[in-house]
Amino acid sequence: MVELTSEQIKSVGEMQTCAVSNAIEGLNIRSRTEGFMGPNIKSMFPNMGTMVGHAVTAVIKASTPPSDNMNFSRVTWVDEILKIPGPRVIVMKDLDHPNVIGSFWGEVQSAIHSSLDCAGVVTDGGVRDLDEMQEWGFNAFATTELVSRANVHLVEANIPVEIGGVVVNPGDLLLGDKHGVISIPSEIVADLPAAIAKVEAGEKEIIDVCREQDFSPEKLKDILRQRYGG
Repeated sequence: MVELTSEQIKSVGEMQTCAVSNAIEGLNIRSRTEGFMGPNIKSMFPNMGTMVGHAVTAVIKASTPPSDNMNFSRVTWVDEILKIPGPRVIVMKDLDHPNVIGSFWGEVQSAIHSSLDCAGVVTDGGVRDLDEMQEWGFNAFATTELVSRANVHLVEANIPVEIGGVVVNPGDLLLGDKHGVISIPSEIVADLPAAIAKVEAGEKEIIDVCREQDFSPEKLKDILRQRYGG
């Protein structure tokens, strides 16, 4: 894994997920159907802006009380968070999914995790205290809103987890915005600005034709042939 500078991470945080997805397609480093989370993982605060950081992963359960072998200390959890370089994004697998019942997330956890340089959470569970989470500026990508904590408890930390069809490993770079969440290989971060610019330049050619005062379907078909063939 390539170690990223704070400037590089900040630069990624200024990008749009769709533009990053297009750029990764152009770099041809993975299948076009991989690396981004499905629509069940939705932005809870679409107007909050982007969330970027290294993944800190965890597993929770809320439908039943913790047992002796399924109860991970919240004090130890702080140590697990600090093992991953900041900024951080919490990626939390809910073992109750798809029948989620209790939220780990709310006002208190937003305060705790904000203080630990965490930008937000991605979970296939739910979140609550939405107004308070927004006040903290703590971003959230989840399947639903929830009312109760139920029996929520931590089970494991910093292991690979699958959320929204993406396997996330501790330390992976994630970017989220109102469109969803995408995983970005650290080794291509330096190539992203040029790759995005290349895609946008091609898109601009088509858009400019559509905006021309003397637009015609024939001109449109000509530019489409140049771009896509046929």
